[in-house]
Amino acid sequence: MVQVRQLLRRKGHAIWSVDADEPVLEAIQMMADKHVGALPVTRGGDLVGMVSERDYARKVILLGRSSAETPIWQIMSSPVVTATPDDGVRQCMQVMTERRIRHLPIVEGGRMVGMISIGDLVRVVIEEQDQTIEHLERFIAG
Repeated sequence: MVQVRQLLRRKGHAIWSVDADEPVLEAIQMMADKHVGALPVTRGGDLVGMVSERDYARKVILLGRSSAETPIWQIMSSPVVTATPDDGVRQCMQVMTERRIRHLPIVEGGRMVGMISIGDLVRVVIEEQDQTIEHLERFIAG
């Protein structure tokens, strides 16, 4: 079973985050620039929430709020569901499915060390299944 640590080695440890007091517009712009659907929200370097495109749509657009005037902390999701580098990929998939989230910050020793998405996990599971099929085909072929 693949661990998150292995996934992060392949994917990289890049983390983009926004400060809780910044306007929502800042988060939306960063998500667009970085081609991501969610960002960790920090305050004083500590992880305090997550903000996603879904949060924006439901808590800003549908409520007629201003993206430039609403601070991120007012729409972020908190508390944050996290995983560790030692967690398994399938365990993370289960957590994400049960909690209905698409992004998971990876925390080790109280510090954020990476971010994974449901797409990252699906890719790993598909790769594992492809390898299993290849091994079985070779075994059957003798």
